[in-house]
Amino acid sequence: MKKLLFTCLLVAITVSSYAQIDTLNFPKERREIKTLMHDPKFKAQTQKDCNDLVTVGPKGDINYSLTQWKDSQVKEKLIFKSVTIVPGSEIIRIYGPATAVVNWLADVHLNIQGHDIAIKVRRLEVFIKKEGSWCMVAGQGTQVDEKLFPIHR
Repeated sequence: MKKLLFTCLLVAITVSSYAQIDTLNFPKERREIKTLMHDPKFKAQTQKDCNDLVTVGPKGDINYSLTQWKDSQVKEKLIFKSVTIVPGSEIIRIYGPATAVVNWLADVHLNIQGHDIAIKVRRLEVFIKKEGSWCMVAGQGTQVDEKLFPIHR
């Protein structure tokens, strides 16, 4: 019985150690990504060298460039008024000095066809470093249904 309990405890400790998010590796890159996330001018999407971008919107709409993404906003009469990161929601994973995957929750205020709307959006973004600068190459936003999944700050 003692062996069984010891084995179960050992397995639980081993499994839980693999489930932890690494928040210590690549501290310089982690700081750079966090700075980009909080940049209101979206430097990682608008730099001249950052032209390889695929985005998926909350309704499943897909865009294959920054220009196409901006054009779809005009077509849908969509204006972002503000996008604010919910403090503490950022999960930044760094895979080597040139690749990062980021997940975060946003308070989004926008205007669609003349109507003001406030929603929560869960973002997943992929960044790569090109010629010394970070570029977002993929992004997806999913609207969070707060009635089904309440978000508490």
